Amino acid sequence: MPVHRSGPFHPIARPRTGPAGVLLTLLTLLALVLALPGTAEAATRGRAPEPTHPGQDWAGSQVIRHEGDAPGEAPPPSRAASVEGVDVSSHNGNVPWQTLWDGGVRFAYVKATESTSYRNPYFAQQYNGSYNVGMIRGAYHFALPNTSSGAAQANYFVDNGGGWSPDGRTLPGALDMEYNPYGSTCYGLSATGLVNWMKDWFATYKARTGRDAVIYTSTNWWKQCTGNYAGFGSTNPLWIPRYGSSVGELPAGWPFHTFWQYTSSGAIVGDRNRFNGAYDRLQALANG
Repeated sequence: MPVHRSGPFHPIARPRTGPAGVLLTLLTLLALVLALPGTAEAATRGRAPEPTHPGQDWAGSQVIRHEGDAPGEAPPPSRAASVEGVDVSSHNGNVPWQTLWDGGVRFAYVKATESTSYRNPYFAQQYNGSYNVGMIRGAYHFALPNTSSGAAQANYFVDNGGGWSPDGRTLPGALDMEYNPYGSTCYGLSATGLVNWMKDWFATYKARTGRDAVIYTSTNWWKQCTGNYAGFGSTNPLWIPRYGSSVGELPAGWPFHTFWQYTSSGAIVGDRNRFNGAYDRLQALANG
């Protein structure tokens, strides 16, 4: 009977086991996932923690830190029609709305939310109080684009005071896009990533309310973080901070501004604004 001889014995490689093997497998899978287009940016966005000092984040709080202020300075009287306004957040506490009304203030923007975890505890007093004395009022959201999607933050905003009603005295909501209070100036995102995040936010807000939101941003931040993107100027009114005697250069795409935050150190509440037009045009913006 023939004898069958086997060839050289080659042991079959067994997968590594134990903690070291598990770690190696996880690292390999992570490397593969991060290699997918856009995944690294999304992962960075998902890792950012929720805000730790949202009460210190309001419209212009980071503009002042990066671009400076002109304490007490107000723009000269303008021959063009305009309307005086203010913006407030929790750092202002309970606001004396009647005093502001008596001083000529006719509109207000109130911070409602930040990211998807913070609601202004003074929102009711500020939002309803301004309305009750006769002002036209609106709400704004302080964006943190690296904590969650634009859609998630827009929905959170609308669900917590940022909606709109056709009562003739409610302005469209505003999206506050400024320097990151918690780290990288542009939130660790590319210009394209930030623009897409805003598109997501704006589209969601419009789907929920029927209105195109206002955008609050400074020209310097916009140039640095969006590459001076020009695509929102035809749909989203511009609210621009510049503390001095003139509004200065505008971001690309906007031929004119709608609101100008001209000081952070005005009487009573600090932030003072001017609507670029007559009172009936402010009413028209509220009416949609």
